[in-house]
Amino acid sequence: MNKTTIPALPAMGVNVQKERRKQQLSLDALSAASGVSKAMLSQIESGKVNPTVATMWKIAHALGVDFEMMLREEGVRSKKFEVNPAERITSFTMESSGTVFRVLSPIRMAEDLEFYLVTLEPGAVHMSQPHQEGTEEFLTVLSGELSVTAAKNTALLHKGDFISYESDVEHSIANPSENPAEIYMVVRFARV
Repeated sequence: MNKTTIPALPAMGVNVQKERRKQQLSLDALSAASGVSKAMLSQIESGKVNPTVATMWKIAHALGVDFEMMLREEGVRSKKFEVNPAERITSFTMESSGTVFRVLSPIRMAEDLEFYLVTLEPGAVHMSQPHQEGTEEFLTVLSGELSVTAAKNTALLHKGDFISYESDVEHSIANPSENPAEIYMVVRFARV
């Protein structure tokens, strides 16, 4: 009878810890994103427990990595390839300003790097309070016209125009025309 050698379990805890640190996430942040307790995450990372498949599934999705990456030998990492299906994209309407924001980026990217598709009705003005220091916004006008103000600076943009500005000051985007305007917006938050 042939004896099969069963390889040792992969270093799942090491993989979790490396990915968490790479993304500069605290145990608290990963716990909040995954629904796995901070104590359990700490035990997984230190190799004190062998987590269930369901637990590793939650952690992998919270980190935005392939589930298989968590099961690989230490140091072997697959390249990120993530799809955010249309049914997961959240929209919210600012009734007071006539502006609709579609959040294109996954929730795990919140307050890091956020992507939006924004529609402004004719005459709409969306006012924003200052974001944390060092935050920047990048806009491309897909259709219509747009007036952008950040502190004392104002620019009128047309289809195809691009603008970037620091958004740690009061700022606004407005549609001065009689037609809807659509923009692609990226918000890059400063690292704290």
